[in-house]
Amino acid sequence: MSEFLDILTHGRRFKAAVKDLSVEELKSVAEKLEKVIEERAEEAKEEEKLQAARIAKIEEIRQQMESVGLSVEDLGATVAKPTKKRAPRPPKYQIEVDGEMVTWTGQGRMPTVFKTQVDNGHSMDEFLIEKA
Repeated sequence: MSEFLDILTHGRRFKAAVKDLSVEELKSVAEKLEKVIEERAEEAKEEEKLQAARIAKIEEIRQQMESVGLSVEDLGATVAKPTKKRAPRPPKYQIEVDGEMVTWTGQGRMPTVFKTQVDNGHSMDEFLIEKA
């Protein structure tokens, strides 16, 4: 959440942020906020109407299909298959630190133990995992 929203949604922080505003300035801010609230409420109502119309149209089409004896399969429509999550990458590098084996795929931020070794003059090739 942005700092502005953090302040705006926290009572004491908001009060501290507006303590230097005059009553007229506070009223002006309140009016602008009320206008935004009203616009957002109108947008939500409009979206609800559109969604209701869409659902009604779908139901109407479903009833028409049912009356003629058609099903979704008859139309040749396919249901989207859920995407498979890819398997995690195998580790490419490993290093032993204090009896514990630390591995890294070579992707993303370099772990501190590897960074320290590289800064001390070691090469990443020294930590490559040999493939069998």
